[in-house]
Amino acid sequence: MTKIDSKRVKDFLINNAVVILMILAALMVGIMRPNFFSAGNARNLISNTAARFIIALGVSGCLISKGTDLSAGRQVGLAACLAATFLQRGDYSAKVYPNIGELPILLVLAGIVLLFMVIGLINGVVVAVFKVPAFIATLGMQTIVYGACLVFTGAQPIGGLRSDYTIIASGTVLNFIPYIGIIAAVIGAVMWFLYNKTPHGKYMYAIGGNENSAEVSGINTTRTKIIIYMLASVLYAVAGFIYGGKSGGASVNLGMSYELQAIAGCTIGGVSTNGGIGKISGILVGVLVFELLAIAMQFMGVETSYTYIVQGIVIIFAVALDIRKYVAKK
Repeated sequence: MTKIDSKRVKDFLINNAVVILMILAALMVGIMRPNFFSAGNARNLISNTAARFIIALGVSGCLISKGTDLSAGRQVGLAACLAATFLQRGDYSAKVYPNIGELPILLVLAGIVLLFMVIGLINGVVVAVFKVPAFIATLGMQTIVYGACLVFTGAQPIGGLRSDYTIIASGTVLNFIPYIGIIAAVIGAVMWFLYNKTPHGKYMYAIGGNENSAEVSGINTTRTKIIIYMLASVLYAVAGFIYGGKSGGASVNLGMSYELQAIAGCTIGGVSTNGGIGKISGILVGVLVFELLAIAMQFMGVETSYTYIVQGIVIIFAVALDIRKYVAKK
């Protein structure tokens, strides 16, 4: 093997160390716990990955354009609470709004999406027009959304959901592929087309690569950033809608820290925190292996508290590798 080939192999192993290590860990768990590779666990993995993949897709646009969105998790939680509130059974004794009948599911989803477009618009305007750093702007929105959710729900859990709503999250095709997996695949395909075949995608990558150069070349960076944050919030709305049905209910704590897991999945999958780099396929792989790690630890009986510690280490390690790649290119 030549020095060049050896260097390439070494760089590949280092740059993909997180993915490789987590796959090896999963294989070890599969050997020690044979039922880890069961059909039931595969369905669970697809279901969990699909929901988080949608959130990661929203965050990815922000990261690629050299921003971030720390409000993602709380937006997911608010969307879940709104969906659960308006899709309760008509005969449920603790119905939040007993005078409202059973609303059409698509109407509720459309209403939530429209509301979240406004939230994304606010995020985008604050970041793009008022030039507030995305970290600060979305951190503020995170707190606002959480407060609004507390006021709306009264900090009370919401249950009694209709079966035609929960089936979206629990149903399967051919008794194996979850409906959520199909929904996520369709959304992923649409986002791939948007990122790779439309002017918006080209503008987004250009802004992440060098915003000043993008402006000089005639790109409306302000409008593009606003669209990025609006689209992100729409995806959070859809993810929250799914999570409400998947959980069989909702509370203000749903979605907590989901933005960090989404950022980790994106980074593991090759989306650079320094902007300008990222693929839909990589995001899917990143989210998948991150979820695989969580399920593997559950099978090994690792206490939830330690799971958070391990996930935190993975996040730091993934970002450190991303920074290493960025520095090596300079």
